[in-house]
Amino acid sequence: MPETTPPSRKPRVAVVFGGRSSEHVISCSTAGSVLQAIDQEKYDVVPIGIAQDGRWVLESGDPERLKIKSADELPSVDDSGAAISLAPASGSTDLVVTEAAQPPRTLGEVDVVFPLLHGPWGEDGTIQGMFEMAGVRYVGAGVLASAVSMDKAFMKVVLAGAGVPLMPSVVITTREWRDDPTGCRERVAELGYPAFVKPARGGSSFGISKAHDASELDEAIAVAQREDPKVLVEAFAAGAREVECGVLGTPDGGCETSVPAEVRVTGDHEFYDFAAKYLPEEATELDVPADLPEEVTARLRSLAARVFEAVGCEGLARVDFFLMPDGELVVNEINTMPGFTPTSMFPRMWAATGLDYPALVERLIQLALARDTGLR
Repeated sequence: MPETTPPSRKPRVAVVFGGRSSEHVISCSTAGSVLQAIDQEKYDVVPIGIAQDGRWVLESGDPERLKIKSADELPSVDDSGAAISLAPASGSTDLVVTEAAQPPRTLGEVDVVFPLLHGPWGEDGTIQGMFEMAGVRYVGAGVLASAVSMDKAFMKVVLAGAGVPLMPSVVITTREWRDDPTGCRERVAELGYPAFVKPARGGSSFGISKAHDASELDEAIAVAQREDPKVLVEAFAAGAREVECGVLGTPDGGCETSVPAEVRVTGDHEFYDFAAKYLPEEATELDVPADLPEEVTARLRSLAARVFEAVGCEGLARVDFFLMPDGELVVNEINTMPGFTPTSMFPRMWAATGLDYPALVERLIQLALARDTGLR
């Protein structure tokens, strides 16, 4: 178990971003905002980039360079930096820098990692397991909650077991699609069309297609399989409003929820895809807070907390819902590391609840510093 930070120095926060997944760009954008918001007078901040080939490098963390400016100007980790690694030592975990023709040097002990990674190899429990093995505290959900929430198929199993309302869906594995494509098509047909075809372990709407009829299913599955060999096909929530709620852990192990928000996609977008989410020129309207009856808001916030606790989440999460025409709330998914720029839904919901962006970042760091590693 890590020792508490000595009073002689500031707590050292390693902000880790980039990563190997297709959400590398989103992670960089998120990191730029968080790096700008962290109180540098209070914390010793070390930006660490994970290049797309998996190498860890010491980054400049320049917030301006990490912004998404347009579809043609997307940020990425500068992989020319010096290699950096976490090196467990007696009673601590040090950051060690390795450069060509130079002896390794240490930046000192890391007290907490802020892993701003989206998608596989970052948001799915893999890097959380590494932090647990190294005995270093980190922001956000643990290994199991991260893995379950990342895999939409298993997320649905867990949430269904907790009695949470969900959209009907089917899972198609590589083997099933290879050995029995006709059977797979029949299972999807039972859901009805249109249907949404998604990578089971993807995010930021990469690889998602709307199959309007059976003629579009095969291509939609091929698109999803470029992101993940396991595919989730989900029934269309006809006439539903898309609403979201932020959840934050509390020091006593509980959680609290934000006011909800609504996403309204306009223009040529049929759903909330990558361009609608992240590109500045795209037309997406966000209502924060959402215009909902008080009774619906209360139910939504209660259900968001229930989802957070059902998967054993910690730190933070954004829970996404469909508000059906009859007033029923159906859970779409839970994101354990939601988009975190100041214009992203999660920070905006908390700002509307009374917790501004710098205070939100500080809250998450303090929650992580107060939490032990290992079984808890």
